[in-house]
Amino acid sequence: MKKIVLIGSTGSIGRQVARVVSRYPERFKIVGLVAGSRSELFLKQVKQFKPEVFAAACDGAEKAAEIAGYKNCDLVFNAAGGFAGLKYSLNAIAAGKTLALANKETLVCGGEYVTGLANAAGVEIIPVDSEHSAIWQCLNFNKRAPFERLIITASGGAFRGRSYDSLKSVTPSEALNHPTWKMGAKITVDSATLMNKGYEVIEAHVLYNAPYSKITAVIQPQSFIHSMVEFTDGAIVAQMSYPTMELPIQLALSYPERLPAELKKTDFSNGFTLGFEPLREDEFPLYKLALQCGRAGGTLPCALNAADEVAVNAFLNGEIAFTDIYAVVNGVVQGFEAQPVTSYKQLENVDFAARKAAEELVSSIKNS
Repeated sequence: MKKIVLIGSTGSIGRQVARVVSRYPERFKIVGLVAGSRSELFLKQVKQFKPEVFAAACDGAEKAAEIAGYKNCDLVFNAAGGFAGLKYSLNAIAAGKTLALANKETLVCGGEYVTGLANAAGVEIIPVDSEHSAIWQCLNFNKRAPFERLIITASGGAFRGRSYDSLKSVTPSEALNHPTWKMGAKITVDSATLMNKGYEVIEAHVLYNAPYSKITAVIQPQSFIHSMVEFTDGAIVAQMSYPTMELPIQLALSYPERLPAELKKTDFSNGFTLGFEPLREDEFPLYKLALQCGRAGGTLPCALNAADEVAVNAFLNGEIAFTDIYAVVNGVVQGFEAQPVTSYKQLENVDFAARKAAEELVSSIKNS
């Protein structure tokens, strides 16, 4: 029986984790639950799983974060959204708990600081993002295995094939109409700008100790191939399945075993085509900016993430145009220098300052 603390239980990923746990009650038990608020769903989850500890962050962020270090658990599943997820990851690592990581910001903002702490504590970080789970699988579950190149796939988002200039008037509902995945609002907009893919390249750099020169992103519109690994002899191994997060979620829980899943299987009796298109950086300015910040390293990706969170929220609230997301994020990161990451407090200060700068830029755009 694997005892699990689930962070972000009411979000898209958290709900799927709960579904997998319910599928295998003899294997998994949720002993801790954390959500952003005491919503009706959260209270239903508490009633269903009867966790030993639970908290809503709205009642106290510190109390909620402490649950990530709960002594009586085997694995912490971090499905929290945003920068707030970093604190949960650090607490899990400090407690020596295996960390199933679905929170991008942990590695985007914390980078080598986080992996250094994990390595020192002997903590395994299990990737949950479909792309990084795919790479992990292609490397035979060995993040230190040698490779020639990591090839991360992208669907192209809601506006694939459209010029950037044509997107000035698109609405939030259009941006949220992802062609292949059903996800939360923030990550869906990030998929439309391809900022999300930039984050994933940064994560791959950190998680697999991969030079940026050995990471490539490519458009795979069907979202059927989740990522690939090229080896030194030119062989390429791909992980493919229908686009669903339940597969990498279940694998993160069951590893090193694979368990049957109630998911759609690939049907080769009907023909289908898999397409690939080059990802041209100049057509996706936020993707290009993310790579620039990733290469600069240090605290700069943290400032990038904070600015993007504010800008995307402003777009979803109808305060700025879709193309203004780039204007806000770029404007913020130009005012920050990359400093070596030394502490969580330092990152917290960068996050706060970048958010404030982004809010000022949003206000300026609204009033112009």
